[in-house]
Formats: sequence, structure tokens, C-alpha cells
Amino acid sequence: MKNIVRIWLALTMCFGLTSQEVMAQEADSLKKYQAPVVAQDTLKKYQDSVATPVKKSFFKSKAFKATIIPTVLIAYGLSTIGDRGIYSSMDAKRDIQKHFPNFRTTIDNPLLIAPYVELAAANLFNIKSNHDFLNTTILILKAEAIFGLTVFTLKQTTNQVRPNGENDQSMPSGHTAQAFLAASILNSELKHKSPWYGIGAYTIATSVGAFRMLNNKHWQSDVFVGAGIGMLSSHLAYLSHRNRWGRKPSIVQLSPAYIYGVPGFAFSMNLDDYKNRKKNPAYYTTSLN
Repeated sequence: MKNIVRIWLALTMCFGLTSQEVMAQEADSLKKYQAPVVAQDTLKKYQDSVATPVKKSFFKSKAFKATIIPTVLIAYGLSTIGDRGIYSSMDAKRDIQKHFPNFRTTIDNPLLIAPYVELAAANLFNIKSNHDFLNTTILILKAEAIFGLTVFTLKQTTNQVRPNGENDQSMPSGHTAQAFLAASILNSELKHKSPWYGIGAYTIATSVGAFRMLNNKHWQSDVFVGAGIGMLSSHLAYLSHRNRWGRKPSIVQLSPAYIYGVPGFAFSMNLDDYKNRKKNPAYYTTSLN
């Protein structure tokens, strides 16, 4: 199974690199068929004097796009608890025990971080992600914090017994949530290069959920709710990431210090930078570009 995972990661990287070159060639070949661009000055006389602002529909908003798929996954998972739903968690367990009675594997544990490994490998091959290293790290930490708090709270409050009777920490599946979180991070960072990165990552995440059910560790409902929580944690981290850290000098700095044999922290504030930023907010944008 480990060899299969290595082969899959290699194929995903190859597909990503290949599709990136194909898209570049297509863009060049289409230039001769594009309509000539009319100068902006010649269009001014046809434009209205006052542009009417168009209100964006709720269904086109970032919040709706970020929450719709996780909401559907969580809702479906909750609808299949026990014997409920068209295809309930009990139905899934009976079919698994019938067709895979002795299935056992531990491959679901290393697969948790496979999307992160894929993201690191892409950066090693100089495939630029959507954010730099600092901002990507901050996004991952925020997403992991949301995921950890949500999963821990639900496990302590739902008290759902696992299908193998091991304990009452079944709902939701932490493995599945973690795998889908990492897959969502990878997709957000590299989808502008090629969709194959996201396809590969979500395939791995789906495999983790399937293995958790085949190992009799989780119900079907646990897996779907976990997948929704993982994606939602990632999306919330991106929605809340308003600042791009490392783009301009910091007014406030906190650094470790060691004074007279006592470790601590040194706090400093640059008032000149603060005054310049207040007078001219675009100062740092123009000076750093």
C-alpha cells in the first residue's frame, strides 16, 4: 500500500506539471484568434457618466461558496446516523462486514499528511503556491486550530460509540477531518496551477474515510461529518485571512531576549513607521514594489 501511495503522489505531480505546460501552449495559440482590443480612450464617449454599482448575489458570495459543500456533507452525515436515511450507517456497516469481513490496514495513518507532503514537494520543484511560506503556515495553523477545537468538542458531547465498541469517541472522524483539511489547503494553494493537485489530494482524503469505515473504526455518518468539518475549517481560515503578513514593515516587534542571565522577550515599537503609515497608507505599497 505504501508503494501505491508513492506512485499516486508521483503521478499527481506529473499531471500537474503536464497540464500547466498544455495550458500555456493553448493560451499562446489562441492569441491570434482574439478580437483586437479597443483603446480605452475611444470608449469613454460611449460610457455612462455615472456607473451603477451592481450588488453581488448571496449565492455568488465567498461565504456561500465556502460553506455550501461542507454543509451538504455534514447534513448528509447527520441524516444517516443509526438506521436513518436512504442508506443508513447501519446499512453501510452490514455491507462492509459482508464483503470485507477481515479487512485491516494502517495506511490511513500516514495518508493524513499526504496532501501536506504533496504541497511541500510542489514547492521543492519551484511550483509557486498561492501564498508565500509565512502566510501558508499561518493559514494551516488557523485551520488546524479550528479543526482541533471542533472535533474535540463534538467527540466529548456526542458520545457516539464506535462500530467496534472500542469507545464513545466516534463522532466525527478525526482522521477524515484532518485529511480533508489538508486536501482543501493543497487545493486552495495550487488549483491556479492545475486542478490535478486538488483531485489527487481529495482522492487521498476520500481513501482515508473509506479505510476508517473498512477498519470498523467509524460509522458512515462520522466520515461524512468529518469530511465537512475538515473542509469548513480550511475555508474559514482563508475567509478570516485578511492581512498578508510579511508584505510591509512591522510597527510592533516581539523578539526573544536574554538579559543578565534571565530569558524573556523584548518589545519594540517604531513610531516613525506608524506616523508615515497614518499620513500616507500607500507609502509602503509603492516603496516595497
